Amino acid sequence: MAPRVVIQTADFDLGAEVAALRAGDGGVGAVASFIGTVRDRSDGSAVSAMELEHYPGMTERAIEAMIDEAMQRFPIRAARVVHRVGPLRLGEQIVLVAVSSAHRGAAFQACEFLMDYLKTQAPFWKKETTPEGSRWVDARVADDAALARWGIQASNA
Repeated sequence: MAPRVVIQTADFDLGAEVAALRAGDGGVGAVASFIGTVRDRSDGSAVSAMELEHYPGMTERAIEAMIDEAMQRFPIRAARVVHRVGPLRLGEQIVLVAVSSAHRGAAFQACEFLMDYLKTQAPFWKKETTPEGSRWVDARVADDAALARWGIQASNA
């Protein structure tokens, strides 16, 4: 069985990740996924690159707990999170959240829940490279509000 959480520097393949999520489970009727990529603008500034850092072990445990929470809230069969760290260029994939369930509604909800949780609670540190120089990025108020709609107060507030 594939691990539920993978933190890596290498890129990932959506097809291979979804195949691993569904492997051997004939009860899967739906898979919802989200891929986040490096975009060219953030907070009004051009972005040419990004770097992500984390604490090995702590990050995986925190995301495992997020998946446990999603599995308690929604009738899902499995979830997988792949998150990249290290230097990333424009257009590169950063994160994958994939969720399987018997029905699409639960898959969509759990996928969105996990992404909202990841944006504010996962122990990653993001640095963007802009024409003005490099800057560390804090969680945005909009991200905290997205998490709050699930009844969870952001711990970074």
